[in-house]
Amino acid sequence: MKALVTGATGFTGGHLARALALRGVQVRALVRKPEAAADLAAAGIELVKGDLERREGLADAARGVDVVYHVAALYRQASLPEATYHRVNAESAGWIVDAAAAAGAGRVVHCSTVGVHGDIERPPANEDAPLRPGDTYQVTKLEGERLARAAAERTGIELVIVRPSGIYGPSDRRLLKLFRGVARRRFVVLGDGEIFYHLTHVDDLVEGFRLAGAVPAAAGRTYILAGPEVTTLNELVTIVAEQAGVKPPSLHLPVWPFWIAGAACEAVCAPLGLEPPIYRRRVDFFTKSRAFDITRARTEIGYSPAIGLAQGVRQTLDWYRSAGWL
Repeated sequence: MKALVTGATGFTGGHLARALALRGVQVRALVRKPEAAADLAAAGIELVKGDLERREGLADAARGVDVVYHVAALYRQASLPEATYHRVNAESAGWIVDAAAAAGAGRVVHCSTVGVHGDIERPPANEDAPLRPGDTYQVTKLEGERLARAAAERTGIELVIVRPSGIYGPSDRRLLKLFRGVARRRFVVLGDGEIFYHLTHVDDLVEGFRLAGAVPAAAGRTYILAGPEVTTLNELVTIVAEQAGVKPPSLHLPVWPFWIAGAACEAVCAPLGLEPPIYRRRVDFFTKSRAFDITRARTEIGYSPAIGLAQGVRQTLDWYRSAGWL
């Protein structure tokens, strides 16, 4: 088996590339700067230079592989123009599928996000829940799904779309502020904290990706991949506090002043190309519920997340400490 992974220098793509290599898969990674990815090369992963803002060279990168895992994306950086998000998160999805088909690959596994469903009014949501993306990242990820499907229909290549919920684990930076804030007893909850939050340990997600790339019945399907437990935000921060050996945060503040401050910061910083110190999407973390039903992935591809939240949080905290991040 040979696989191409995009986004291998990032958190999820890096874990996926290494896990596949450990299973004996011949892994090729599409990277912008091969000289900055020596750790991947040391893990036996072939490096090929490429840029998702340009479609040239993508077919060459996919040549000779059986499956392409398209994980690379731009996450939330308020200083970036929407056109950049659209090229990387949307247009590149269609380009990758076209390139994989032209190169003779059999399947593309495209990484989207549960964020395309927006705020979940009637949790838990499954793959058929309404699509209500709420920001540029989510809008462009949903457009990426559409363009990937159109390319797959046009070329006949197999496509599987994966929508992960919030991803965490060793080396993750997205939830580092939450973990570090709770561990240092500096975390403040905005609102009542009773919204749902559904995490996925990166090791479980990687296995879900592998299954999406290998199980014949997955072709043409879309799967939500999430962890085995759903908690409220209050319960999540309590688990983090327990594993960190500190008291859980008790301070709750109203949401609206921070949302207004975020809007003001974005209005000032975005035209200057600066990352605002606070923005509305960060505040929305405290107000939008996320709880998901993974029955389809369980029954159709055998996805079975095995890492409980307490275990995964403890493992992640231990990694943060060893890396000097706490």
